[in-house]
Amino acid sequence: MDSPQPDTFLPQVSVVIPIYNGETDLPELLACLRAQTYPRERVEYLLVDNASQDRTAEILQQAAESAQAEGWNLHHLTEAKIQSAYAARNTAIRAAIGEIFVFTDADCRPQPNWLELLVPPFAAPSNGLVVGEIVALPGTTLLERYADSRNLLSQKDTLAHSFCPYGQTANLAIRRQALEQVGLFRPYMTTGGDADICWRIQKQTEWQLYFAEQAIVQHRHRATLKDLKSQWQRYGRSNRYLHELYGVGLTRKHTWQESAYLLSRWFLKELPIQTGKTLLGKTSAIELISTPISVYCARARTAGQQAAKLSEQATEIEWL
Repeated sequence: MDSPQPDTFLPQVSVVIPIYNGETDLPELLACLRAQTYPRERVEYLLVDNASQDRTAEILQQAAESAQAEGWNLHHLTEAKIQSAYAARNTAIRAAIGEIFVFTDADCRPQPNWLELLVPPFAAPSNGLVVGEIVALPGTTLLERYADSRNLLSQKDTLAHSFCPYGQTANLAIRRQALEQVGLFRPYMTTGGDADICWRIQKQTEWQLYFAEQAIVQHRHRATLKDLKSQWQRYGRSNRYLHELYGVGLTRKHTWQESAYLLSRWFLKELPIQTGKTLLGKTSAIELISTPISVYCARARTAGQQAAKLSEQATEIEWL
């Protein structure tokens, strides 16, 4: 991976954001986009409504009109045919004019200098992918604090993948030429598409990946057990899909017997010890519940992996 080059490198950038039922997140997201320090005349924002059932379309249309009056480029697009964030991203890519495609999500909060720090590594002619870091938004619930204590969102985990490094689309940039060579996202995939596109680029071309650790977006951890279960089931489905596409190993099955053992040990041994430490101020209250939450997540991941099956349609690749 080559290091960044001079500050005078200012390519045309297209920021792509798929949105489904995003009316709650959009006001803060739009404020973050408006605050970007990258030159306004060199960036366009393409926000794609993926068949939302709330006020997303209305908010996006109003935002596009306001942006035009303020002198920055924000476009409201629609992808109603395929319910998939990857299909929505492809819709934006086909409409974009940029040399560099930058991806994030509606529930992310890019820092003001995000683009200013994410784009310069592309000045090195061998870099085809640039991955920025993801950090947690401040959380108040025990589940959010648990996830933050485990640094679950960091790109450092995906960059250390044993098969091939990849970046999550919450903070990922790709050179247009790379997509012209390997194709766009698989539009019918529902998870795992970020790894897939990064792996295709690295396995099929000579483009390199660069980690721009200071280019930060913040992301909200799951705050309810329902959302946490859904998140880890999705991780399990991703494991299965990538196994079928690339032959990568599946996550070890977490059995009921293992769950029973871990929870018994937690109740009889860990909980009394951690309670004492918490009362003495030697550890966080989060540690009181870390084992039950870990077991809950592992069970959800196993369930998602076992139930998933990659459809023939989901193997299709769209092209520019």
